[in-house]
Amino acid sequence: MLLSTAYFPPVSWFALVAKSFTLSPDRVIASKVYLEACETYSKQTYRNRCVIATSQGKEALSFPIVHDGDYSITHVKVDYSTPWILRTERAIASAYDHSAFFEYYADELFAILRSEPGRLWDLNLSIIRFFLEKTGISAEIIPTEEFTPKGDSTSPYGEDYRDSIHPKKPDTVLADLGLEKEYFQVFKTKYGFIQNLSIMDLLFNEGPSSIVYLKNLPQ
Repeated sequence: MLLSTAYFPPVSWFALVAKSFTLSPDRVIASKVYLEACETYSKQTYRNRCVIATSQGKEALSFPIVHDGDYSITHVKVDYSTPWILRTERAIASAYDHSAFFEYYADELFAILRSEPGRLWDLNLSIIRFFLEKTGISAEIIPTEEFTPKGDSTSPYGEDYRDSIHPKKPDTVLADLGLEKEYFQVFKTKYGFIQNLSIMDLLFNEGPSSIVYLKNLPQ
């Protein structure tokens, strides 16, 4: 499977990764995920933004990049000249400090942001690996070595989901996987259930049971 990198990816991104992950009493088979490392950075995508649920409804969080002319996805630098980390932490805390599992994960998660990885690729990868570990998904993340156009039948990377998950385009990933179902959300009584938010929404609200949701297991 081929995916683009993402910042606090949406639930659908992790649902795809979990799809081929096998967990049984006698063995674990990790998903094999190719992460597109040969593309050019695209603005207004999940590569540097995510969506959470707040007391005011859906809110997009993003981080700025350094515009130095090098937009290869593994070279794009994160801009730390503004206090976006502090604003991000405050927004996340305000949205989820009343969720069941926020206090179990927040310090470790915020430590990733505060370590200030120099490049977008490294920041996103650290965040992705954090959520893989905490949700219980075993996955081998492999950077691509060459760019393959959409629809290339000779691509060695399997199913191509690079353009399937986009903040400005509806997708059918959760529906296709039978995951159009609800879980507890802090502001559900105010706004109803909001689907396909950042994976942090699922983890902070469901904790270790996140894997049950992502694998569509009986509860």
